Amino acid sequence: MPEILNCLRNLGQQMDSEIAAATGIPLADVRRRLLELSTKGGIMTCRATRFIDGQKIEGMLCRAIGPASSLNPVRAAKPKKNCRG
Repeated sequence: MPEILNCLRNLGQQMDSEIAAATGIPLADVRRRLLELSTKGGIMTCRATRFIDGQKIEGMLCRAIGPASSLNPVRAAKPKKNCRG
């Protein structure tokens, strides 16, 4: 399961099929692991439908819960200096 969490932390919100493609884990196994992670509180999931080139694609949209990856940190904006003078 660490590879799924790493994928979500590095890439951000992803569909279950995108996670399967990125990790090389079969989609059925990814879905099972996502349900386990969701139950444990490691990720948030919701059912989603996307239309790509007119084709309906249904799946789970997932996002990691907790601190962001050190590879993709979220930083607060620096205050701007006052240019009056």
